[in-house]
Amino acid sequence: MLTAELIVDSHFPSEPVLSPDGKWVAYQVSTITKGVPEIWLAAVDGSEKPRKLAEGSSPRWSADALYFLRDGRVCSRDEELFAWGSEITGFLPLRDRIVFIAEDETPAPAVWVWSESLRPARLRSFDPRTGEITTLIEDHVVDVACRQDDKALAVVTWPTPEVDPGGLEPRLSLLDLETGERRDLGRVAFEAAGPVWWRDEGGWHIAYLGNPEPVGGRAVFDVSVETGEHRNLTEESTCPVKLAQVNSGAPLVLVADGLDSALHRLGGGEVSFWRGQADALASNGEIVVTVLSTAYRPKDVHCGPLGGALTRVSDTAPEFAGISWGSQERLSYKASDGLALDGLLVLPPGKTRADGPFSLVTRVHGGPYDRHADRFMLNWYPSAQWLALAGHAVFLPNPRGGQGHGHEFAASVAGRVGLEEWSDIETGIDLLVAEGVADPERLGIVGGSHGGYMTAWAVGQTRRFEAALMVAGICDWGMLAATGELGPLVESAHSGSIGWEGAGPHRHDQLSPISFASKIETPVLIVHGAADTNVPLSQAEFFHRALRHFGVEHDLVVYPGEGHSLRGRDHQLDLLRRTREWFARLL
Repeated sequence: MLTAELIVDSHFPSEPVLSPDGKWVAYQVSTITKGVPEIWLAAVDGSEKPRKLAEGSSPRWSADALYFLRDGRVCSRDEELFAWGSEITGFLPLRDRIVFIAEDETPAPAVWVWSESLRPARLRSFDPRTGEITTLIEDHVVDVACRQDDKALAVVTWPTPEVDPGGLEPRLSLLDLETGERRDLGRVAFEAAGPVWWRDEGGWHIAYLGNPEPVGGRAVFDVSVETGEHRNLTEESTCPVKLAQVNSGAPLVLVADGLDSALHRLGGGEVSFWRGQADALASNGEIVVTVLSTAYRPKDVHCGPLGGALTRVSDTAPEFAGISWGSQERLSYKASDGLALDGLLVLPPGKTRADGPFSLVTRVHGGPYDRHADRFMLNWYPSAQWLALAGHAVFLPNPRGGQGHGHEFAASVAGRVGLEEWSDIETGIDLLVAEGVADPERLGIVGGSHGGYMTAWAVGQTRRFEAALMVAGICDWGMLAATGELGPLVESAHSGSIGWEGAGPHRHDQLSPISFASKIETPVLIVHGAADTNVPLSQAEFFHRALRHFGVEHDLVVYPGEGHSLRGRDHQLDLLRRTREWFARLL
């Protein structure tokens, strides 16, 4: 029997890293509630049962040892290597040193002052022979990669630790570890991350993932170390997710491909196609490691030869093996303007379409640059299998603006969120009603973050829903531009304006659910974390006050201390149970 406790206490793997000899993969195993993570080891060929090595996170191989973080400290063989007075957020073990990213050891000020609160995470070096720790780069460092010969680092920095403006103005530099010389390679794309090294006949290159613009998805960029030339190497039709540095040749690229995943060689096309969702990648150029989930199997570590079949080498959630799941069906349909769309339908266990019509809950993904891939749909938030096991059919649409269909598809919502995007979702609902799957008198909708925005938007556009659940959602784009951590540039790219352009009317008011609150009749459950900095609690409070003013049935649930994603076990359990109760009563 599936319980809320079974979901929130389950384990999942992440951050797989391949050993230098290509025989072993180390990976992190965590619980959904972010309890104490563990480091596990598995044979790449699946010949040995995986085993736990230690408690810790972020495994990293050197030429002769495995390192990891525990409580923000670098460890090896279960021993702390050196002390540092603030949390280490990233590290790389090299031949003769360990480089790591951390704030200064001085404590944060007791009184919050904006100018004093900016504490850069600097790049530092620990010499195990002398015990000496030196600072290599004073700027705020967000990512680093070591060249295959251990002689140079690629470093991504921000001018300030704040996302706005720091994350909007990242720079890439090269640090020569032999001479200590640092060379600036210029400003790079928004949200630049995951740099990798590679080499061709023209010399060394650094590739990285970044956003060409605030709305429109990710791309692979390449910087020539020799010439300083910056290039976007992504085809318009692809959506890169991860890069993997290999021993020689161009890096590998994990790509979101519709409802599935693919592996490409940078500049060389597709190497492998994997059904389901892969969300991690490691490789030496011959062996590939990924974390893969399919419709009825949760995330597990898979390994295999480049271009060959994968072997599952972990089994991190065996407790789900005996449960009967709702059938998961792929959907393909056309938007009102003819655009090709996809999505998923999950039916209650043991049921088929012929048993319909069912109460239907539409679950909208976040982002908007995200997607519903054909993966195992079970998590602490209102997920498809949790609702399906309560007797509902669940529709998981992939409207325009999301991942998996190229740049133009993703960028089409810039300054237009909620418009064609909502039409895409409603077209799918209409199709399921027409096909006899969904009961038009028992429709619900739920979403978190941008999905929460779409939920709030939907109930202001139509009265067809009998119940809605808005999790960490947006109701006013102007207020979000002023208070959200991503800042005005990103939020105005979605909504078209900010609010300080003049007296108005403003574009963002036309796309804000709060502007349509007087039209809402659907009961809404509003859920938010009190400490959310991405979408602050004020968004939920604003929507709550508007619904109260107009006499709309609703409830506001605030989880103390929680950010944009709930981490407390009791809070996750409460949301799962509250979700079922809400839709059971109203649908």
